Amino acid sequence: MESRSLRYFVAVAEELNFARAAERLGISAPPLSRAIRKLEADLGVTLFERTTHSVELTPAGTVLLGEARIALDALQAAGRRAQRAAAQDAKLVLALKADGDGGLLEPILARYATEPAALPVTLRLSGWGDQARLLRQGEADAALIYEPFDHTGLDAETVTVERRLAALPATHPLAARDHLALADLAIPGVEAGRLDGLADYLDAIVERHHIADLPQLLTLVELGEIVTLLPESVTNRYPRPGLAYREVPDAPPATLSIAWPQQSCSTATAALVRVAASVVPAVEAAA
Repeated sequence: MESRSLRYFVAVAEELNFARAAERLGISAPPLSRAIRKLEADLGVTLFERTTHSVELTPAGTVLLGEARIALDALQAAGRRAQRAAAQDAKLVLALKADGDGGLLEPILARYATEPAALPVTLRLSGWGDQARLLRQGEADAALIYEPFDHTGLDAETVTVERRLAALPATHPLAARDHLALADLAIPGVEAGRLDGLADYLDAIVERHHIADLPQLLTLVELGEIVTLLPESVTNRYPRPGLAYREVPDAPPATLSIAWPQQSCSTATAALVRVAASVVPAVEAAA
């Protein structure tokens, strides 16, 4: 399969309309249709169910869409990494969300600077849940990222595990208590020991309220719009009069990981991963 065929297929699969896909690709519809039929013939499978009124993915098409996105991202990422490697001012790009480093960014970078394989580090501040995409597309070499996230095409090591605290409006009735149970918060889909429900809840809030950063999320909490759970390191950085942070013993812990592309052969990235995964004991020993 050629990358062009995959690009054509992904465009049709995402648009589910040949005319719109052709416009997006900058070609006319007939050659796009021929290219898709050739791809189906080469693979020996039907990728789309076509009628005069609709285009739908078949089960085979659904599988190929996921794999094609990964393959195209990998090709694009390979080109970007090659360009960075050829640059005279070689550097390592570390992606993270503001305040999403568990309070460990400074000790990680300080220890990394002493490594023989270290390169200058450029920080890429990313949006909500954007780090994994930046890694897969070759725009970052490593990322500090809280679980859960899409591990497709990525490897990861744990950096630290910390408590999650409830974030409430200071005027909330539950704020009068020192300890809460997860059930007290009544966060939709969030259960003891599970991270996926919390991630889905936060993603829905971010999308509904167009949240770009943590201060905006905390403002919603102060206004009484939502309650949520936050890593303890985040709550330490954001003491606000309108907020109350309370312990929730049965809340799932927050796991901060360092992730990198599975195909990475960079000794500089490997050194950063090694440092990040070992920095917590060193910080605790120095405290």
